[in-house]
Amino acid sequence: MNEFIITFRETLEAALIVGIIYTVISRQGLKHEVLQLWYAVATSIVASVLVALSLNNIKESIGNESIEKLVEASLMFITAGLLWYVIFWLSKKVSDREVLEGQTSSAIKTAGWGVFFLVFFAILREGFETAIFLMGSFSILGTFSYVGFFSGMVLAILLGYLVVVQGKKVDLTSFFRITTLLLVFFASGMVAYGTHETESFLVKGDHLEWVGLEDKKLEDGTIIKAKDQISRVWNVHIPKKTLDENDNELFYSYNLHGKEKYSHWLHDKGRVGVFLKGFFGYNSNPNWAELILWFFSLVFGLSLWRKFYFKK
Repeated sequence: MNEFIITFRETLEAALIVGIIYTVISRQGLKHEVLQLWYAVATSIVASVLVALSLNNIKESIGNESIEKLVEASLMFITAGLLWYVIFWLSKKVSDREVLEGQTSSAIKTAGWGVFFLVFFAILREGFETAIFLMGSFSILGTFSYVGFFSGMVLAILLGYLVVVQGKKVDLTSFFRITTLLLVFFASGMVAYGTHETESFLVKGDHLEWVGLEDKKLEDGTIIKAKDQISRVWNVHIPKKTLDENDNELFYSYNLHGKEKYSHWLHDKGRVGVFLKGFFGYNSNPNWAELILWFFSLVFGLSLWRKFYFKK
């Protein structure tokens, strides 16, 4: 689902850009510039793939598990910020027909490969954004849907062709309004998961003293680990090796991810919970900072969404 929404939206923006520029230069019979456009589309796609592979290689090259968690946390926060920037500011300008037509006219007048560079960097930007967003989604879910990825891409290209080239009337405003609302929840989930990964960094790197948590020794000699002192809002549906009498087996899955335990559907790695985790930032054992930051980021995103799409 995440892959479909992200790829659909980003590819649609790219398709609108290409379609508008193509319409301008083809109407003037500029065959050389048309070739430049298609060269730019091809090379920008290759460049976007190389960027995605490079980012993934950098991430996988980190050997220290604690540092890896810190990098993932940073990626989540950067992705959330980039999402807000893209969906509330850049998206309004990126497919503006008048702006693009003006830029295309300037590029045509420029000697050399003006149209090529105009299209190349526009598509590369969309490709970079897509790579970052999909990496963030994969970090949360641990899975990737190629069906969602390619179906979103194909549908967006088709819609862009119908709107720009064929001149079909499609209510793109309503489309962007709905997908933007979904991405608001997605961005808030990124913030929540980034906070969760920050906790993992502190625990695995033995840095909990940075937030005032240290191992405690009780009078009876019992030692309470610092990580066990982390205050949680709730801690539900913990995977178990055997089911209790009151547990309904219909709501459990066995041996998910090779754990050889029963996991409730609402656990954040369960059948339903993993969807809620990926899309809404759900966690079956969140700390208070995670919940508070999720809430305020969601309120922030919803207020921007309302201001952006429901101006008086």
